[in-house]
Amino acid sequence: MAEQEAKPTAVRRYGGRKVRVGQVVSDKMDKTVVVAVERLTPHPLYKRRIRRTTRLKAHDADNACRVGDQVRVVETRPLSKDKHWRVVEIISRAEE
Repeated sequence: MAEQEAKPTAVRRYGGRKVRVGQVVSDKMDKTVVVAVERLTPHPLYKRRIRRTTRLKAHDADNACRVGDQVRVVETRPLSKDKHWRVVEIISRAEE
């Protein structure tokens, strides 16, 4: 038999946690940002795609995010009553 190299399967970067990309809509809280995540879902009757927005509170340890930034957030353990997400990367900065 021919030798086959063991190719690793897709590396789970965040351990199977949910990852979302969204836009920062509020940064008024200390170490917390509100991220709006949009998704497209079909209308149940008319099948037209509808834009749905979910607002997530995410932990921003360095207070680095500003309104308008595009960020990647990952699911984490509950950090407070509403905060279950953590900012892992700022993808692009808002134009000033």
